[in-house]
Amino acid sequence: MLKTTGTHPTASWIYDRMKREFPDLSMGTVYRNLNILVEQGLVRRIEFGSTFDRYDANTARHYHFICERCGSITDLSLPIDDTLNDRVGAGTGFKATRHRIEFYGLCDKCLEGE
Repeated sequence: MLKTTGTHPTASWIYDRMKREFPDLSMGTVYRNLNILVEQGLVRRIEFGSTFDRYDANTARHYHFICERCGSITDLSLPIDDTLNDRVGAGTGFKATRHRIEFYGLCDKCLEGE
């Protein structure tokens, strides 16, 4: 289901859709399977400090855009800037091996409503 959606759903969203096909499905089963998929590297858990984690079947390195109005999360097809890792090291003496950047603002649908 995650591979067929362009959204970054919560476990509850997945549960609601899977329950239609599997009426005996429990929320615990959804969480257990999501955790297994995350451990296997097939799904990425996205933690944005909100109440619920989101999940992403796109495990390639990429940035996200989060709409501050509707909460949608969109994958951005911008190249990853690995020079940022080197700049952190040069400025601090640390060894940065990866980074995560999110962009915030209004998505195209919310902008249309203005």
